[in-house]
Amino acid sequence: MLRLIRSKIYLALSLVSLIVITGVLGYRFIAEFSWTEALYMTIITVSTVGFREVRPLSAEEQLFTVVLITASIFIFAFAISVVTEYILSRNSLQTLKRKKVKQQIDRMDKHVIVCGFGRNGAQAAARLEAYKQPFVVIEKDRDVIEKFEEEILFVEGDANEDEILLAAGVEKARYLIVTLPDDAANLFVVLSARQLNKDLFIISRASQITSQKKMQLAGADKVIMPDKIGGDHMASLVVLPDLITFMDKLSMEGEHTTNLEEVQIEDFTDQLNCNTLRELDLRKKTGCTIIGYVKPDGTYIINPEADMPLEPKSKVIVLGRPDQICKLNQMFHIGDG
Repeated sequence: MLRLIRSKIYLALSLVSLIVITGVLGYRFIAEFSWTEALYMTIITVSTVGFREVRPLSAEEQLFTVVLITASIFIFAFAISVVTEYILSRNSLQTLKRKKVKQQIDRMDKHVIVCGFGRNGAQAAARLEAYKQPFVVIEKDRDVIEKFEEEILFVEGDANEDEILLAAGVEKARYLIVTLPDDAANLFVVLSARQLNKDLFIISRASQITSQKKMQLAGADKVIMPDKIGGDHMASLVVLPDLITFMDKLSMEGEHTTNLEEVQIEDFTDQLNCNTLRELDLRKKTGCTIIGYVKPDGTYIINPEADMPLEPKSKVIVLGRPDQICKLNQMFHIGDG
């Protein structure tokens, strides 16, 4: 709809330009005015302001003026109606979009909120989308929102404001990723979000080492320093190039790459009668390999023994190609509901 109205605006501007050019040329060659006088006469005529003519007009010149005034009235009326329609339609469309976004967020539960859609925020959103995790992005830059709003759910505003966090569903959210470029702003968001949701798992970006402890004291569960990670990664490529390249491939997406996945034990025990990793036998059933086990108390066990008992509320970390991970998810309906 807005595209159609924009085309009407271009038409209205073309008609206004045409009537001005016609007036200037008419007064220049019919009334033999100078170019400046012709422009002056055209402007006071089409705008109907009622200033004095440059000199008294002949009958032929008066007839041309009447035609010019009549045409300009219809053209300017059309232009005003088009601009008014555009403004009203744009406001209505924005209202409808905000209402639709609110309805989508109201239906969300245990979703992820990403604060800021800069480089880090965009990367986080892309990864969440790849893993089909429901998320909403808080962003205050209108240009950024208009560029990506067809693919991503946005809440427009400043993440430092409680009203905006509430509009993004912070009270029902499970995770909050704070990626604003300023550490002070990130710290304030962490403080606000922690007050609004005590159970929220907060991951915050930090630029300075001194900010890391402050973020944790404010309520952040994890603090990530992208610059430090980048430097460590580059140095590791010198010391352990093949190992780091292999680890990079684990996070890449594609038909022939590998993926890591974490799975709740309840997803298996609800459908299988198994008490140990051996009885689970994921390698045979799906092709995935269990490389880690997370106990209910959060203890991580790398390369667990086959006879390790499965405890409620624990997790297994599995390694497999995307097709194997997909088979795992389909076989045990992981992620459903």
